[in-house]
Amino acid sequence: MNFKEHLKQKSLLVEEFLSGCLDEFDTLGLPPGLKEAMNYSLLAGGKRIRPALCLSVATLFGLDSRQALPFAAGIEFIHTYSLIHDDLPAMDDDDMRRGRPSNHKQFDEATAILAGDALLTDAFVFMAKPAKAFGTFAALEPANVLAALSAVAAAAGGCGMVGGQFWDMKYTAKGNTTLEQLAQMQAAKTGALLAVSCRSGALLAGVAQDEVEKITDYGRWLGRAFQIVDDILDEIGDPEEMGKPVGSDREQGKSTYPSLLGLDRSVELAKEAGDSALAALNSLRDIEALPDGPQRDEALFLRELIVYILKRGS
Repeated sequence: MNFKEHLKQKSLLVEEFLSGCLDEFDTLGLPPGLKEAMNYSLLAGGKRIRPALCLSVATLFGLDSRQALPFAAGIEFIHTYSLIHDDLPAMDDDDMRRGRPSNHKQFDEATAILAGDALLTDAFVFMAKPAKAFGTFAALEPANVLAALSAVAAAAGGCGMVGGQFWDMKYTAKGNTTLEQLAQMQAAKTGALLAVSCRSGALLAGVAQDEVEKITDYGRWLGRAFQIVDDILDEIGDPEEMGKPVGSDREQGKSTYPSLLGLDRSVELAKEAGDSALAALNSLRDIEALPDGPQRDEALFLRELIVYILKRGS
């Protein structure tokens, strides 16, 4: 399997679906200016790791990826909303995102807040819709969709991503954040949505609970590796490749793995998290024993994704 091509194909599938998502709201009264602000960030590119995880895990457990596509798109809606709000002056106060002005710089602060609010809420419109509304393939089991919806809502809410952002704001410039507090904050702010992208794919497929927990563990460790690498890149990344300035965490007095442990130890911890993600994946399926086909391709993709996360430059 060619990992980069596999990821590209998933990204293109998601991009194509996202490109027309908001059009159906035109007749329902979506203000054109609000739609423009929503699409500005939603269609700004990116790696689409979260929807790719949902699609990959769903296929690993036997679904056609198209069945999970509306749900995966909803997850990307939530991720995009979080980026818009994260960039706001009251939060991280970042002027650039993905190589161009942040939403509140391109439009204005009030519009950016409302665009984020709309993306978060409208995400559940797509996640709750029967898949057959988007094609001729079979709809998902309602009970599976409900379980996945509940999991995503919890991961995005006060005990997940929003709670993590709250702690991030509380810890900024305090100077006495512990490693345990940092890990807990990042597990909620960044890790929760990555983990639930995996968990929801398994829930949509209706697999046994022990398989759901194993793939969720994979997602949690992947999220930990992702965030540690993110901290490292903020110190030594290429601003042009990242699409935003580096060093902003340090300037704002944020606690990060490099600030607490140094770069060398941070790199080691990222590798350890990647190893744990691989162990969780291996406990789920013997990849080498799987016959050629979509499920083996996805198992290999999830394995190679760990390497990609550890070596990414943006």
